[in-house]
Amino acid sequence: MKNRKNKQDQPKAEKDGVMPLSGHLRELRNRLGICIVALVAAFLIALYFSQDLISFLTDMGAVYGYEFIYISPQELLMQQFSIALVAAVCLCLPLILYHLWAFIQPGLKSDENVLFLAALISGLLFFLIGIFFAYKVMLPFMLKFLIDISSGSGITAAVSVEKYLNFLLTIFLVFGIIFELPVISVLLTQMGLLKVEWMKKAFKPAIVVIFLIAAVVTPPDIVSQTMVALPMMLLYQFSILLSSLLLRLRRKKPAGSENKEE
Repeated sequence: MKNRKNKQDQPKAEKDGVMPLSGHLRELRNRLGICIVALVAAFLIALYFSQDLISFLTDMGAVYGYEFIYISPQELLMQQFSIALVAAVCLCLPLILYHLWAFIQPGLKSDENVLFLAALISGLLFFLIGIFFAYKVMLPFMLKFLIDISSGSGITAAVSVEKYLNFLLTIFLVFGIIFELPVISVLLTQMGLLKVEWMKKAFKPAIVVIFLIAAVVTPPDIVSQTMVALPMMLLYQFSILLSSLLLRLRRKKPAGSENKEE
């Protein structure tokens, strides 16, 4: 009787689209396996071009008069592995985000699915914009400023490759995260965890926090701090405008459409 009952329940579960826990774990394992294989392949490819990548990054500093050295026998080799790993993660990030969305998507409603997918795509886009801004605007200014303040001292700027690359990657990561502010704000307001009115009231305290962050991630001068703080303040205002617009569009949505989606 139990076997018959299980056989009767199994088609019903499949018919209702309910996947057992073992099925979810199997799917998760398969998707993780694909991502790991892609990461390993991308790492090996990036490792082949790692010296070219390091040369590309050090050329940015060489333009301003920096000379680069490595102070331990394995330092340059380890940096090649580090750069290859970072490049592999960047190359595979769209694939990883796709498999994350594909794994979660069956459990989301239509509105949640659109919101989650839009957050992933826009988050990746804004992160890339932040890196591009750091590469084109902030890093040239920082590198020039830092070497100019030592001019006339008679000391040559011979910089460790490890320290230099860590500095560049930190700046890229910081600005990539900073440019995620609009995406995070919209996501939290759409989920009801953050209100636009709170963001408007907190604008003045936010300016103080923004300048504190700018002071931490930039050289100790008001010009570079302002160059970092200004985009952050513009992003904060853009977050308020974008969140307000999307909330208005959501309120104008016909009431019957949610029932249809469900």
